[in-house]
Order: sequence, then structure tokens, then C-alpha cells
Amino acid sequence: MIEEIQRLLDAYHAWLKDKTALRQIDQWIEITTPYLDRHNDYIQIYAKKTNGGFVLTDDNYTINDLEQSGCKLESAKRQDLLKLTLSGFGVQLRDGALEVHASPDNFGMRKHNLVQAILAVNDMFCLAAPVVTSLFYEDVVAWLEVHDIRYTPKVKFTGKTGYDHLFDFVIPKSRRQPERIIQAINRPNRDTAQSVVLSWIDTKEVRSADSRAYALLNDAEQSVSPNVLDALRSYDVQPVPWSQRESVREQLVA
Repeated sequence: MIEEIQRLLDAYHAWLKDKTALRQIDQWIEITTPYLDRHNDYIQIYAKKTNGGFVLTDDNYTINDLEQSGCKLESAKRQDLLKLTLSGFGVQLRDGALEVHASPDNFGMRKHNLVQAILAVNDMFCLAAPVVTSLFYEDVVAWLEVHDIRYTPKVKFTGKTGYDHLFDFVIPKSRRQPERIIQAINRPNRDTAQSVVLSWIDTKEVRSADSRAYALLNDAEQSVSPNVLDALRSYDVQPVPWSQRESVREQLVA
């Protein structure tokens, strides 16, 4: 099993390197990553040397794009959720831009954290329709609390590779159930599923052997692709369409 997981991690690193492109724009280096945003465009970030280190930013793209699409982040609850999400990755919100500072020693990790933060904010705040008034994350919180399912929100684990991974909820081990790690996916597709799978592959090696991972999938507007379900199951992440959430309630409440 260790050898298989190592091959998967090696393949992931090779894919990440091969699919990353660089371009100089004045004092900045544009980094085009292989990760896709909600428009299926490659996520781009920008790096510049400063004070012996580097500053990396999304150049205001993530927040501006959501607001221009009608997803306003003005309410206190959404601002708190945004700050909580970003702090989990060590990312700052500076004048509307997602930003991190890096040294030569931790550049790779900080770049990883910024990209993961962009993906998380995109997924969390991308509403299925303008008339939707609650976030999927908020729906999950409400469901957990109404059933007295105890949890810790926004927990960051450092994986085997040294990269940090932020999970939405962790339910601690009980006498009847092992540790349960839960990710809420507002837009279940290939890329969001892949992000969860890679985080879990890297994390499970440093968690208890019986820890379980769940992906709660928003299927309110459209059904979840069988390919997404199969991809999650293949790597020991239990997919749970939101319409079928009661099927795992007993596993989570115990």
C-alpha cells in the first residue's frame, strides 16, 4: 500500500510540474497552474521578489469574479466564513486580493496554500443561482447541529509531503466510531473531487489507520456525475449526495 501511494504522489508531483507555465510581466511572474476555476479556466497567480522573499497574489481575481457574478460577500456571516477559510491556509485578504508571503525555503508550500485557498473560496461562495440565500457550507453546519453531531470546523492537517490540507469538519473518535473527516463540496466535478482525493491521500498516511473521509456533495441543482462518485470511492472517500445525507447520519452522530 505504501508503494502504491508513493507512486500516486510521485505522479501528482510530475503532473503539477509539467502543467505549470511561467511568464514575466514587468516585475511580476505570472504562474499558470493546472487547476481550474469555476469557469474551467486555469488558475493564475502572480509572484514578485520583495525584502529577500516573495509575495504571491491572485491580483484580486477571486473575490472580484464572485462579486461580478452576483455572489456578494458583504454580510457579516460571509465575511467571517471567508476569513476563517483563508486563515486556515495562512492566506491574507489585502484590499480584495488573496495574498501570501514566502521565503525561498517555503515557496512551494505557500504557493500550494494560495491555490488551495482560491479553490476553497471559489467552491464555498459560488452559489448555484442568484436566488439562493444560504451557502452549502451553512446548510451542512445547520444539519450537523440539528442532529447534535459534534464537530470541529476548519481543521488543518499537515500531510506526508509536508503540505497543509484544510478540511471543513472533523468529528473526533468515539467509542463506537473512528475519526471522521468531512469535506463539503458545493460544485461536485472532476477538479473539486480530485482536490479532495489528493488531500486525503496525503493526509491519511499521518492519521489513525481507521480514520474515514466523507465528501458531502451538493446535488440540489443537478445530479452528481457517476465519474465523480467513482473517483472518490476509488480512494476511500465516501461520497454522500446531499439528498442522501440521512444515510450516514448514524455514522456521524455516534
